[in-house]
Amino acid sequence: MRISEIFYSIQGEGELTGVPSVFVRTSGCNLRCAWCDTPYASWNPEGEEMTVEQVVLEVLKHPASHVVLTGGEPMVTKGIHDLAAALKAAGKHITIETAGTVAPAGIACDLASLSPKLANSTPSEEKAGAAWVERHEKTRLQPDVIAEWVQHYDFQLKFVVSGSEDWAEIPELTDLALNGVPRHKILLMPEGTDPETLALRRAWILDLCKQFGFRYCPRLHIDLFGNTRGT
Repeated sequence: MRISEIFYSIQGEGELTGVPSVFVRTSGCNLRCAWCDTPYASWNPEGEEMTVEQVVLEVLKHPASHVVLTGGEPMVTKGIHDLAAALKAAGKHITIETAGTVAPAGIACDLASLSPKLANSTPSEEKAGAAWVERHEKTRLQPDVIAEWVQHYDFQLKFVVSGSEDWAEIPELTDLALNGVPRHKILLMPEGTDPETLALRRAWILDLCKQFGFRYCPRLHIDLFGNTRGT
């Protein structure tokens, strides 16, 4: 499997914010989000080929009980099921950070961190080309796949929000795929890779969370380290 990076840090997003975790970032993605903050694992995937055994050995070098499989899109990585099984056998708590476009197919997972992509993620033709725009639009929302994750795993549903117009899409998706999901399981996270941008979007997103009972999702790693690889 192609691995972009493995590093030890703290979880910066979601229900496990602040928990020391080993991050295994796979390289490769089936989407091309306009605001992607890890282009080296998606737009221009880079990394080295590693075996499952090599990845597990790297993970075990760190004193963390939590492991995060992320990307890119980890669910398109060949061998990801074998890696998750090996990490589970090693006693690790596994979070999978995924856009929810690929069915779980029984993968070992303790927390499915699902981040369905809203319309704000679609790139321009100038940036990505017409073929990728069409592919992204067809792929980015898969309600049946999201429902399968939700039905079989503990989960959090995380939406990246950049403008008030994004709000219209969220109830539509949650009503379609996620009937009966507790509202605190739906997280709204401001889009941005610097503290200033995040702060500008924070106030009105907080208001939405208070109005509808959703959970606010900070990006703690940006506040602590900036948009820096390996953090």
